[in-house]
Amino acid sequence: MDKELNKLEFLDQDSLLTKFNDTISGRGFVLAKLDELVNWARSGSLWAMPFGLSCCALEMTQCAASRHDMERFGMLFRSSPRQSDVMIVAGTLTNKMAPALRKAYDQMAEPRYVISMGSCANGGGCYHYSYSVVRGCDRIVPVDIYVPGCPPTAEALLYGILLLQRKIKRTGIIKKS
Repeated sequence: MDKELNKLEFLDQDSLLTKFNDTISGRGFVLAKLDELVNWARSGSLWAMPFGLSCCALEMTQCAASRHDMERFGMLFRSSPRQSDVMIVAGTLTNKMAPALRKAYDQMAEPRYVISMGSCANGGGCYHYSYSVVRGCDRIVPVDIYVPGCPPTAEALLYGILLLQRKIKRTGIIKKS
């Protein structure tokens, strides 16, 4: 009996919301969830901090040039970590450079994302067994998107950016302070 009453209450709420939606729709109002709206805005205005370490940095800069034009996806380069949402690690990360990478990452505001670009940044690349190379930047900072290749093309980086935007749109939690 209680289950039937709950179903009736649920149906009444649905019919009430449907009626409310019908009356508002003709008057120019738009209804949306706040977290979906915030995630849509975040994914469409990403500011990237380039952390180019070797040959992959050339492909990263090519991605921002007129042929590929990262800005049409709402992403542009900022050289300051305090103004950036995304860090793109492109190239061979050495033990000497790892503290600088971590320091720049820590200076970025939340929410922050990392794209690892190239075989060397992903796992050490052909220098994997060298004493001075970090075997993947994910040992220093948490990585969200891996772009494979040696060096990866600008199209591959654009695809990684699109995957990151899709990932940001899927997150449904707004952090409360």
